[in-house]
Amino acid sequence: MIASDYKGHRNSYTELNAVYFWTITVRNWVHLLKEDAYKEIIISSLKWLCDKKLVEIYGYVIMPNHIHLLWQQLVMNGKEFPKNSFEKFTSHQFQKKLAVEDSEKLRLFSVSASDRNYNFWQRDPLAIHVFNKEVAEQKLNYTHYNPLQEHWSLCSVPEDYRFSSAAFYETGYDEFDILTHYMEAY
Repeated sequence: MIASDYKGHRNSYTELNAVYFWTITVRNWVHLLKEDAYKEIIISSLKWLCDKKLVEIYGYVIMPNHIHLLWQQLVMNGKEFPKNSFEKFTSHQFQKKLAVEDSEKLRLFSVSASDRNYNFWQRDPLAIHVFNKEVAEQKLNYTHYNPLQEHWSLCSVPEDYRFSSAAFYETGYDEFDILTHYMEAY
């Protein structure tokens, strides 16, 4: 088989009304999301998407240089997928914040492209179709334990990490009001 014969999808391919484990990484693995203010930009975008009923979020974690989401895109946001709206909004907010607060870090994201001056996200986020509750549980477990990995050591138990859905599944409390229990998808 030659490359032109391949009819499959890239790792970032998603469809509406299907649950995906979606991982998006900050370009060049820069720890842009280390500060809570940048995590809050992520949360505000997810909150807007939920409030507009464009997505259902079943689980998440915001790490210093990447995000894991267990989510479902429900409807298009105009002509674009909600994931594209998420990337555009967060990129614009990152650029505005860095332009004021840290122009040196902003330069790390500079690109020579016809449609933008900065690129904050790596291309082709990983999207894995989650077709049943067992796979959803495995992905949630992975997501919730991500902050405990030795190289991160962001907390000692999953539910103590503020920017994660772990507390929701442990206590029922959703600080940011963005979560839907994964069992509602199955």
